[in-house]
This record gives sequence, C-alpha cells and structure tokens, in this order.
Amino acid sequence: MPPRTLSRSGTEPLWRQLQRELLTRLDAGEFTDQFPGELALVEEYEVSRSTVRQALRQLRADGVIVAERGRQPRVAPPAEIAQPMGALYSLFASVEAAGLSQHSVVRTFDVRADALVAERLELEASTPLVYLERLRLAGGEPLALDRVWLPAEVAKPLLPADFTHTGLYAELARRTGVRLDHGREEVRAVIPTAAERAQLACAHDVAAFAINRLSHARGRPVEWRHTLVRGDRYALTAEFSAAGYRLV
Repeated sequence: MPPRTLSRSGTEPLWRQLQRELLTRLDAGEFTDQFPGELALVEEYEVSRSTVRQALRQLRADGVIVAERGRQPRVAPPAEIAQPMGALYSLFASVEAAGLSQHSVVRTFDVRADALVAERLELEASTPLVYLERLRLAGGEPLALDRVWLPAEVAKPLLPADFTHTGLYAELARRTGVRLDHGREEVRAVIPTAAERAQLACAHDVAAFAINRLSHARGRPVEWRHTLVRGDRYALTAEFSAAGYRLV
C-alpha cells in the first residue's frame, strides 16, 4: 500500500492533519479489529514519531482511543451507560435500562452527624443524618463510589432496607412517601486517587466524573450525594435544537 500523504504546504500542523485523518477513518469503520501502532503510522504517513505521538495524545485526551504505556493503542469502547442531563435520574435505573446486572457493596449504613453536610441541607450542625456508602457495580464490574446523606427524621425508615440490589429513590418513596422533585448537580472531571482507582478497578489513565447532587422534595433539601463514576463506563448526554439548550 502506498504511503498516505499529508499537506506540507499549508499552515495546519501535521499532527492535527493526522488526527483528523484518523478520525475520518474511524468514522468510516476502520480499525474495528486493531488500531495501528506508532511505527505503523510513521511508515504509513511518512511523518516523524513525535508527530504521531502528538496526534495520538489528542485522541487519548478526547477519549477516542485508549493507550497504556508499553501497549499498542486501541479504540476506546463506547460508554455502557449514557445519562441525559437536565433530568432527575437514578443511577440504579440507568444501569438497569442499559441491560446490565446491578449490585452494590454496602460499605457503611448508619446515623451520624456531619456539620458540613447539615449546612448544605439547611440543618443545624448536630442534626442526625442517615449515611449510606456503597460501591456500585454494573455487569459485575465496579462503576461508582456513592455516598449519600439524608435527614434522619425523614430517612430513618430506610435503615432496615437491603441496598445490595435496590434503588435509594424507590425505597425512599415506598418507605417514607418522599419523592424528589428537583435538584442541582455539579459535575467535574477528576483523576481518582490510588485508593479510589483500586476500588473502582480502573487503569491509571482513566478519569472519573465527580458528581455532587443536592436534591429537594416539596421545597426542602433532603439529599446530599457525592458520586465518583468511572469515566470509561459512563457518559453524560444533552440534546439541543436551533433554539439552543441551557445547562446551569
């Protein structure tokens, strides 16, 4: 096969041309069996290894390919769980909707005080809170570390529940009659700590979503949640039209 050519006469850097070329080939369905290694791309496009590395570095940053030290790059698999933004959702329901088996390892489930969380819930610092900490698994593989706080006066009926395979919101509605009706989330991309990577069983180059959620029911805050979700298994989506969309 003759070498593929990139333009040497324009102003666009070679690495960016190569990146665009590889994206075009991926969209056309190439590389389904194997993504070419650095040396193969050097030979195919007659460019330097540094040009190839810069193009691949950007593809990694965009989540298109996965490349670990000493291993050949591979096409990143699509996220198994896609969650629309702008809707009050349950991670339990999202995993079930993706057709994956659901299981949680309950790490802690008790009543405690937390002054910082109480402030977020607009409560006195010493107010008792129900605290639930779980490692969430989907399809038998770790997906998320999930920590939830709720006012004990509301959530104490939850304490007999078995959260190894049930959703918090369904149990909250069934046992207390409380249904969340609105809230606010903050989502950030973070690098998990070594301890978090070990729990989530993810590679060193996999980022995660850190999601903080404050949920309300009937005009009062009733849930503060912090969730760390593996970025290689989960995606946030948004729809838009000519009128645009609004994310706050």
